[in-house]
Amino acid sequence: MKYSFVYTIILCSVLVFGCAKDQTYPGARISPYIALFDIRDLYKGSDVTLTKDRMYGSTKITGVVVSDHTEGNMPEGLLVLQDRRRLSELRGISIALGNAAANYVPGDSIIVDVEGGILKRVNGILQITGVNETAVTKVATGKAIAVNRVPSNLVLANPDKYESTLIVVVKGGFNPAPAPTDVLSGDKLLNDGFGELKLHTYATAAFANNSVPFLANFYGIVFNQQTADKILVPQLQMRKASDVVVLSSTINVAPILITGFISDVAGGDGNYEYMQFMATRDIDFAATPFSVVVTNNANASTPTGYPANGWATGSMRTYKMNLTSGTAAKGTFFYVGGANKLINGASSTNISNANWIRAFDYTTINGDGFGTKTSGLFANSGNASGLAVFAGTTVTAASVPVDVLFVATGGSLYTPTPTAQGYRIANTDWYDIKNPITLEDQPFYRSGSNTLNMAYTTADRGYFYKMGGEYNVALGRWMKARTQNNILLTKTSTLSEIEGEGATKLQ
Repeated sequence: MKYSFVYTIILCSVLVFGCAKDQTYPGARISPYIALFDIRDLYKGSDVTLTKDRMYGSTKITGVVVSDHTEGNMPEGLLVLQDRRRLSELRGISIALGNAAANYVPGDSIIVDVEGGILKRVNGILQITGVNETAVTKVATGKAIAVNRVPSNLVLANPDKYESTLIVVVKGGFNPAPAPTDVLSGDKLLNDGFGELKLHTYATAAFANNSVPFLANFYGIVFNQQTADKILVPQLQMRKASDVVVLSSTINVAPILITGFISDVAGGDGNYEYMQFMATRDIDFAATPFSVVVTNNANASTPTGYPANGWATGSMRTYKMNLTSGTAAKGTFFYVGGANKLINGASSTNISNANWIRAFDYTTINGDGFGTKTSGLFANSGNASGLAVFAGTTVTAASVPVDVLFVATGGSLYTPTPTAQGYRIANTDWYDIKNPITLEDQPFYRSGSNTLNMAYTTADRGYFYKMGGEYNVALGRWMKARTQNNILLTKTSTLSEIEGEGATKLQ
């Protein structure tokens, strides 16, 4: 006990005096560079002098320049750079550098000594003032700037996060459609299907009198304006004419939209699954036939492997129903599905009073042209299911649908080699036949950027997938992209629950 006590006293003394001798971990040094994420976080609504203490021991910032003054559409005197030094989160900052800001171009890697500068909002833009050109060191040129695709709703929801960063708004257009004489100069509301973001072009910009495109990608830097009550309002400013990448100059209107479906009713599914559609024009199906194809990629579905014939694969993988009679008025819903016409399986509300263009006994009858009779059109395993609408009644591996949606991602859906095989998609709010950024071909689901899918719901409950969105017929595009709303139906649910609030609308 005595020796144990003495040992304990000696050990404690060593620890105490050892720590007192040097409390700094050997070799530890504070980085001279503070991340732009942290710089922006210092601002709490009033001016901040950037001292070494306030910057946690750092004195410099570093990043890649994204501003370009060559064509006259940047705020005068602002040098804009961005970095991902904190948590891989992209942030940007503007530096009031005066005429010297024009000496730097996108891709320049720079270091800026900001000690003594002042962080403040000027004309709504958070910027560092009090820094002169001698504080800037260019260390490299031609650095690649990763494409940062950001839907407009995210910018509108968090303008401070995206301020002074370079983004691209993809598949942007304008409402109403621009006239041939319209030019970019001034303020335009840019709609990408997720929201409307102001596009601002100075009247003196070199490209101010360029024509307004119908559908394009718009690259630009986000700058903020500030209202009297200090609310930030973002706007996008392109730097040069090439920041507009035109995708289309023609209007293509989808005649039929997929607006919802039920793939797993409460109880057995046979002849109770159905799909809801909307006509964007008056349609007489006897004069202008269409077809609907459902794909089921459950593990037990045959043939196995990748679908060499796409939507026309048949057997237990795809099932086709032709629409060759009946009518649907513009802006109205119509239905295709099982013969029973009940809202949520056996003993549920009869909805035969809805506009049924095709009610099909798929449990005893094979599909029109392909597809084997089945107890369930859709997969209930969590593997991918999908549905597509085609013009006409002939569907082959090369057929391109007019609209398409998928649930989940499991199963053998797409392979690029040795020959590309998969389910073809349409140009919609969710999918693009060409990658909108790289412009490379990606005609199948799960190829390229075509990875969006609806989430699979709990089995055997009776969820109706209501796809709410707003489609502009005059422009042939979604002004509000479809969003998945899962409506849990009961046996007494009514048609108004799937056709009412939150359903797709036409503009």
